[in-house]
Amino acid sequence: MAADKKSHLSFLDPEFSKIASYISHRDAINPKVSKVDVAWHLDHMLKTVIVICKSLEASKPEEYKSNFNFTRTVIYAWGDFPRGVAKSPRVVRPPDVILTEDLHLQIDAAKVGLITIQGLDENAHFEHPYFSVINKKQSIRFLKIHTRHHLKIVRDIIKNA
Repeated sequence: MAADKKSHLSFLDPEFSKIASYISHRDAINPKVSKVDVAWHLDHMLKTVIVICKSLEASKPEEYKSNFNFTRTVIYAWGDFPRGVAKSPRVVRPPDVILTEDLHLQIDAAKVGLITIQGLDENAHFEHPYFSVINKKQSIRFLKIHTRHHLKIVRDIIKNA
């Protein structure tokens, strides 16, 4: 039973709990912290997880080639991103109107995606706009750093709103 329960958990479950708890603050905004509101950050985090999971699943592991990327190495070692530097790719940018129901649905979809990638080949991969081609392990590290980065921003928006 413990193994079965573990297969339904993901490495981002604590973060998903925080995301869900922040939905009630979805309209909070503080321009000193971020130009966009809490809902934007929540939607963006979830879209990023979903898109990366789908990309990993659709990849052809036999085509993966290991590569060095200086920016990725620095960010992974630091464990965070500098604020306000990178621009989100269009595919993970939230819509103009973010529905609360959609946030809840995306949490569920993201959880399913993370469970799915657990069983993928280690050379499942996707092309990151700044970090080049990254494999499953590197993608998992990216998702942890990215999600925690945006959760810190959300926390600062709420704290200073």
